[in-house]
Amino acid sequence: MSSPSDPGPPGQDPNEPNPYQPNPYQQPGESNPYQQPYQQPGGQQPGASQPNPYQQNPYQQDPYQPNPYQQPYGMSPYGGQTPQPHPQGTTVLVLGIVGLLFCGIAGIVGLVIGNRALKDIDANPAAYTNRQNVVVGRILSIIGLVLWGIGIVFYGIVAAVALSSGAQ
Repeated sequence: MSSPSDPGPPGQDPNEPNPYQPNPYQQPGESNPYQQPYQQPGGQQPGASQPNPYQQNPYQQDPYQPNPYQQPYGMSPYGGQTPQPHPQGTTVLVLGIVGLLFCGIAGIVGLVIGNRALKDIDANPAAYTNRQNVVVGRILSIIGLVLWGIGIVFYGIVAAVALSSGAQ
């Protein structure tokens, strides 16, 4: 036990009582203000209910580390690859729409690319998911080509009638 003349920790005034040593002059039941912990505003103890930012939660996974229980991207849980959309599926659909509304040449290109993409999808149906887009794009391309063909024939007939009536 230390004596009352113990100076206390370095940097403390030797005339003040040492807060780390018991007070030999304290009466039983009397509280020592030095032994009460410092109270934060709001009544919280320092460190109480405040998470340590340097301690990791064992249940939270690091987002930069792979989860050992999750399948890697592109892998099926049953083995093999996860089906991906065909890379030209959206292109065929857009070309079919453009060929129907604006330009018949886009319909020709959409039909050629759509046939090629449909062969790829039918050769390996488990590998691709957007067969519907390719089919719809092909159908729009065909409808666009038929309508553009009918329009060209109609304008050809009108032009022939106009030339024949103008020659008389």
